[in-house]
Amino acid sequence: MTAETSQTLDRGLRVLKLLADTDHGLTVTELSHKLGVNRTVVYRLLATLEQHALVRRDLGGRARVGLGVLGLGRQVHPLVREAAMPALRSLAEDIGATAHLTLVDGAEALAVAVVEPTWTDYHVAYRAGFRHPLERGAAGKAILAARQKVAVAEPGPGYTLTHGELEAGACGAAAPLLGVTGVEGSVGVVMLSEVVPERVGARVMEAAREVAEALR
Repeated sequence: MTAETSQTLDRGLRVLKLLADTDHGLTVTELSHKLGVNRTVVYRLLATLEQHALVRRDLGGRARVGLGVLGLGRQVHPLVREAAMPALRSLAEDIGATAHLTLVDGAEALAVAVVEPTWTDYHVAYRAGFRHPLERGAAGKAILAARQKVAVAEPGPGYTLTHGELEAGACGAAAPLLGVTGVEGSVGVVMLSEVVPERVGARVMEAAREVAEALR
Protein backbone atom coordinates (compact mmCIF):
# COMPACT_ATOMS: atom_id res chain seq x y z
CA MET A 1 0.00 0.00 0.00
CA THR A 2 1.15 3.53 -0.81
CA ALA A 3 -0.15 6.96 0.15
CA GLU A 4 -2.01 7.16 -3.15
CA THR A 5 -4.01 3.94 -2.69
CA SER A 6 -7.22 3.18 -0.79
CA GLN A 7 -7.04 0.48 1.86
CA THR A 8 -10.81 -0.11 1.77
CA LEU A 9 -10.89 -0.46 -2.00
CA ASP A 10 -7.87 -2.75 -1.86
CA ARG A 11 -9.66 -4.99 0.64
CA GLY A 12 -12.83 -5.02 -1.44
CA LEU A 13 -10.91 -6.10 -4.53
CA ARG A 14 -9.15 -8.77 -2.51
CA VAL A 15 -12.57 -10.08 -1.40
CA LEU A 16 -13.68 -10.36 -5.02
CA LYS A 17 -10.49 -12.18 -5.99
CA LEU A 18 -10.80 -14.60 -3.08
CA LEU A 19 -14.42 -15.37 -3.97
CA ALA A 20 -13.55 -15.77 -7.65
CA ASP A 21 -10.99 -18.42 -6.70
CA THR A 22 -13.50 -20.68 -4.96
CA ASP A 23 -16.41 -22.72 -6.28
CA HIS A 24 -18.25 -23.05 -2.97
CA GLY A 25 -18.06 -19.52 -1.57
CA LEU A 26 -16.54 -18.30 1.70
CA THR A 27 -17.99 -17.44 5.10
CA VAL A 28 -17.38 -14.16 6.89
CA THR A 29 -15.04 -15.96 9.28
CA GLU A 30 -13.04 -17.49 6.43
CA LEU A 31 -12.72 -14.13 4.70
CA SER A 32 -11.71 -12.51 7.97
CA HIS A 33 -8.86 -14.99 8.38
CA LYS A 34 -7.71 -14.70 4.76
CA LEU A 35 -7.74 -10.89 4.81
CA GLY A 36 -6.30 -10.55 8.31
CA VAL A 37 -9.08 -8.20 9.44
CA ASN A 38 -11.92 -8.52 11.94
CA ARG A 39 -15.40 -9.76 11.05
CA THR A 40 -16.95 -6.27 11.30
CA VAL A 41 -14.73 -5.03 8.47
CA VAL A 42 -15.69 -8.04 6.35
CA TYR A 43 -19.41 -7.49 6.99
CA ARG A 44 -19.08 -3.87 5.81
CA LEU A 45 -17.13 -4.88 2.71
CA LEU A 46 -19.69 -7.54 1.78
CA ALA A 47 -22.64 -5.22 2.40
CA THR A 48 -21.13 -2.62 0.07
CA LEU A 49 -20.30 -5.16 -2.62
CA GLU A 50 -23.81 -6.64 -2.33
CA GLN A 51 -25.34 -3.22 -2.98
CA HIS A 52 -23.58 -3.26 -6.35
CA ALA A 53 -24.50 -6.92 -7.00
CA LEU A 54 -20.82 -7.83 -7.09
CA VAL A 55 -21.27 -10.26 -4.21
CA ARG A 56 -24.21 -12.33 -3.06
CA ARG A 57 -24.75 -14.47 0.01
CA ASP A 58 -26.64 -17.76 -0.14
CA LEU A 59 -29.08 -19.03 2.49
CA GLY A 60 -26.20 -20.61 4.37
CA GLY A 61 -24.42 -17.27 4.64
CA ARG A 62 -21.58 -18.11 2.27
CA ALA A 63 -20.48 -15.22 0.07
CA ARG A 64 -20.05 -15.76 -3.65
CA VAL A 65 -19.29 -13.61 -6.66
CA GLY A 66 -22.49 -11.92 -7.89
CA LEU A 67 -23.67 -11.56 -11.45
CA GLY A 68 -23.04 -7.82 -11.14
CA VAL A 69 -19.45 -8.52 -12.13
CA LEU A 70 -20.74 -9.31 -15.60
CA GLY A 71 -21.90 -5.72 -15.94
CA LEU A 72 -18.34 -4.49 -15.44
CA GLY A 73 -17.54 -5.67 -18.92
CA ARG A 74 -20.35 -5.24 -21.43
CA GLN A 75 -19.04 -8.02 -23.61
CA VAL A 76 -18.77 -10.63 -20.85
CA HIS A 77 -22.40 -11.70 -20.82
CA PRO A 78 -22.64 -12.05 -24.61
CA LEU A 79 -19.39 -14.02 -24.53
CA VAL A 80 -20.87 -16.44 -21.98
CA ARG A 81 -23.83 -17.03 -24.27
CA GLU A 82 -21.58 -17.35 -27.29
CA ALA A 83 -19.39 -19.91 -25.55
CA ALA A 84 -22.41 -21.99 -24.57
CA MET A 85 -24.29 -21.87 -27.88
CA PRO A 86 -22.60 -24.78 -29.74
CA ALA A 87 -23.27 -27.22 -26.90
CA LEU A 88 -26.82 -25.93 -26.41
CA ARG A 89 -27.59 -26.13 -30.13
CA SER A 90 -26.32 -29.70 -30.30
CA LEU A 91 -28.32 -30.64 -27.21
CA ALA A 92 -31.55 -29.09 -28.53
CA GLU A 93 -31.28 -30.81 -31.91
CA ASP A 94 -30.27 -34.14 -30.42
CA ILE A 95 -33.02 -34.31 -27.81
CA GLY A 96 -35.65 -32.37 -29.76
CA ALA A 97 -36.32 -30.07 -26.81
CA THR A 98 -35.56 -26.51 -25.78
CA ALA A 99 -32.06 -26.27 -24.29
CA HIS A 100 -30.89 -23.56 -21.92
CA LEU A 101 -27.98 -22.24 -19.90
CA THR A 102 -29.10 -20.92 -16.52
CA LEU A 103 -27.04 -18.93 -14.02
CA VAL A 104 -27.66 -17.98 -10.40
CA ASP A 105 -28.81 -14.42 -9.79
CA GLY A 106 -29.37 -13.95 -6.07
CA ALA A 107 -32.09 -16.38 -4.99
CA GLU A 108 -33.26 -16.85 -8.57
CA ALA A 109 -32.31 -18.89 -11.60
CA LEU A 110 -31.82 -16.73 -14.71
CA ALA A 111 -31.87 -18.20 -18.22
CA VAL A 112 -29.06 -16.45 -20.11
CA ALA A 113 -29.02 -18.54 -23.30
CA VAL A 114 -31.77 -20.57 -24.94
CA VAL A 115 -31.82 -22.70 -28.11
CA GLU A 116 -35.00 -24.24 -29.53
CA PRO A 117 -34.93 -27.31 -31.79
CA THR A 118 -35.54 -26.72 -35.50
CA TRP A 119 -37.12 -30.03 -36.48
CA THR A 120 -39.90 -30.62 -33.94
CA ASP A 121 -43.58 -29.87 -34.56
CA TYR A 122 -43.88 -28.22 -31.17
CA HIS A 123 -41.67 -27.40 -28.19
CA VAL A 124 -41.76 -25.42 -24.97
CA ALA A 125 -41.30 -21.65 -25.40
CA TYR A 126 -38.51 -20.66 -23.04
CA ARG A 127 -36.84 -17.28 -23.40
CA ALA A 128 -33.53 -15.81 -22.30
CA GLY A 129 -34.21 -13.55 -19.35
CA PHE A 130 -36.76 -15.93 -17.81
CA ARG A 131 -36.42 -16.08 -14.03
CA HIS A 132 -37.69 -18.47 -11.42
CA PRO A 133 -36.84 -19.43 -7.81
CA LEU A 134 -33.91 -21.78 -7.41
CA GLU A 135 -36.18 -24.14 -5.49
CA ARG A 136 -38.45 -24.69 -8.52
CA GLY A 137 -37.59 -26.27 -11.85
CA ALA A 138 -34.79 -28.58 -12.89
CA ALA A 139 -32.32 -25.78 -13.67
CA GLY A 140 -32.40 -24.30 -10.17
CA LYS A 141 -32.63 -27.61 -8.36
CA ALA A 142 -29.58 -28.93 -10.23
CA ILE A 143 -27.60 -25.94 -8.92
CA LEU A 144 -28.83 -26.49 -5.37
CA ALA A 145 -28.00 -30.19 -5.60
CA ALA A 146 -24.46 -29.33 -6.70
CA ARG A 147 -24.07 -27.06 -3.67
CA GLN A 148 -25.20 -29.86 -1.38
CA LYS A 149 -22.81 -32.37 -2.92
CA VAL A 150 -19.93 -29.95 -2.45
CA ALA A 151 -20.93 -29.49 1.17
CA VAL A 152 -21.31 -33.18 2.04
CA ALA A 153 -18.99 -34.69 -0.59
CA GLU A 154 -21.54 -37.31 -1.63
CA PRO A 155 -21.71 -38.77 -5.15
CA GLY A 156 -25.00 -38.63 -7.01
CA PRO A 157 -26.58 -39.15 -10.42
CA GLY A 158 -25.31 -35.78 -11.61
CA TYR A 159 -28.58 -34.43 -12.98
CA THR A 160 -32.04 -33.37 -11.80
CA LEU A 161 -35.48 -34.17 -13.21
CA THR A 162 -38.71 -32.26 -12.56
CA HIS A 163 -42.25 -32.35 -13.88
CA GLY A 164 -44.80 -29.55 -14.06
CA GLU A 165 -43.02 -27.21 -11.63
CA LEU A 166 -42.76 -24.20 -13.95
CA GLU A 167 -45.32 -25.02 -16.61
CA ALA A 168 -48.16 -27.56 -16.57
CA GLY A 169 -47.38 -30.55 -18.73
CA ALA A 170 -43.72 -29.69 -19.13
CA CYS A 171 -40.84 -31.60 -17.64
CA GLY A 172 -37.21 -30.68 -17.36
CA ALA A 173 -33.76 -32.16 -16.91
CA ALA A 174 -30.65 -30.23 -15.93
CA ALA A 175 -27.07 -30.79 -14.85
CA PRO A 176 -24.88 -28.27 -12.98
CA LEU A 177 -21.83 -26.50 -14.35
CA LEU A 178 -18.83 -27.79 -12.46
CA GLY A 179 -15.30 -26.48 -12.21
CA VAL A 180 -15.99 -22.97 -13.50
CA THR A 181 -14.52 -20.56 -10.97
CA GLY A 182 -16.95 -17.90 -9.78
CA VAL A 183 -19.88 -19.18 -11.85
CA GLU A 184 -22.87 -21.16 -10.61
CA GLY A 185 -25.20 -22.47 -13.26
CA SER A 186 -26.73 -25.42 -15.04
CA VAL A 187 -27.47 -26.70 -18.53
CA GLY A 188 -30.74 -28.39 -19.25
CA VAL A 189 -33.71 -29.06 -21.45
CA VAL A 190 -37.43 -28.49 -21.04
CA MET A 191 -39.97 -30.54 -23.00
CA LEU A 192 -43.66 -31.30 -23.31
CA SER A 193 -43.74 -34.88 -22.15
CA GLU A 194 -45.12 -37.07 -19.38
CA VAL A 195 -41.69 -38.51 -18.66
CA VAL A 196 -38.11 -37.61 -19.51
CA PRO A 197 -36.53 -40.23 -21.81
CA GLU A 198 -33.82 -42.23 -20.07
CA ARG A 199 -30.95 -40.98 -22.21
CA VAL A 200 -31.68 -37.29 -21.55
CA GLY A 201 -30.01 -37.23 -18.14
CA ALA A 202 -26.67 -38.39 -19.49
CA ARG A 203 -26.99 -36.05 -22.47
CA VAL A 204 -27.52 -32.90 -20.37
CA MET A 205 -24.54 -33.88 -18.22
CA GLU A 206 -22.43 -34.14 -21.35
CA ALA A 207 -23.62 -30.72 -22.54
CA ALA A 208 -22.93 -29.20 -19.11
CA ARG A 209 -19.36 -30.51 -19.27
CA GLU A 210 -18.94 -29.02 -22.76
CA VAL A 211 -20.20 -25.62 -21.63
CA ALA A 212 -18.01 -25.69 -18.52
CA GLU A 213 -14.95 -26.42 -20.64
CA ALA A 214 -15.85 -23.55 -22.99
CA LEU A 215 -16.11 -21.14 -20.05
CA ARG A 216 -12.83 -22.06 -18.36
